Amino acid sequence: MREATLMVSGFPKRVYTVDEVEKARELVESGYKHRLIIKGYPRFKKRVRTALNHIKTAGFYDFLRRYIRQIVEIDGFSQLREAEASIWANMQLLENPIDAAGFFMQKASQMKEFLDGKLFYGGVAEARSVEKRIEFLNGLRIKSKSPAVKDECRKILKKWAESTFVF
Repeated sequence: MREATLMVSGFPKRVYTVDEVEKARELVESGYKHRLIIKGYPRFKKRVRTALNHIKTAGFYDFLRRYIRQIVEIDGFSQLREAEASIWANMQLLENPIDAAGFFMQKASQMKEFLDGKLFYGGVAEARSVEKRIEFLNGLRIKSKSPAVKDECRKILKKWAESTFVF
C-alpha cells in the first residue's frame, strides 16, 4: 500500500505567487511529500540515485521529499529553482556522491526557508543552509556502516570546518 502522503494531490505546478507558496506550505505542513523525479541521461540518474541512497542512510530522505519535487540534469550551474521546487544539477556536482547529497540537503533547506517566507539566500541564510548540510554529513558519518563513507564524511566536514564561510 502506498503512503497516504504520496497520494495527496494539488501541489502547485509552480511555486511562485503568494497563493502558490501558501498552498505549497500548507501541504508540506500537513505531511505532503513529493514523489521525487530525476530527469536526465541514464548516467546522471544513476549518480543521483547513489547520492539519494546516502540521504536515505542518514535518515534525511523524507525531509528532501517534503521540499524538492525533482532533480534535473543541466549543463550550467547547479542551483535551486524555487518556483519549480527543483534542483538543477550538473555532472560535475555528482563526481562525489556524498558531497552531492550534502548539496541536495542544503538546497532542500533553502526551499524550506523559501516556503516559510524567510530570506533563503545570501549571508546568514546561506550559513543556515550550510548547517543543514553539516547536520546531514554528521548523520551519514554516524549511521553509515561503510568505512569509506565515514572517512569521506570526515574529509568533507573538515573542509567545511576550515572554511571561512562557516561561522
